[in-house]
Amino acid sequence: MTVFKVFYQHNKEEVVVREHTQTMYVEAQTEEQVRRYLKDRNYNIEFITKLEGTHLEYEKQSEHFNVEQAE
Repeated sequence: MTVFKVFYQHNKEEVVVREHTQTMYVEAQTEEQVRRYLKDRNYNIEFITKLEGTHLEYEKQSEHFNVEQAE
């Protein structure tokens, strides 16, 4: 499995404001699986990036690093 970092806004209906961007971490096999996992939430997904190597290790140090499992 791979860890993906998702950048999103809480409401699909609102205009994207960079200062309101939230992040979350999802473990899945592909970006498509992450999108399917989140499709029922009212999120406006801005960007999804795969975390690996030193970038993943850096993110793990964050107090906000909490990984959800995509099913």
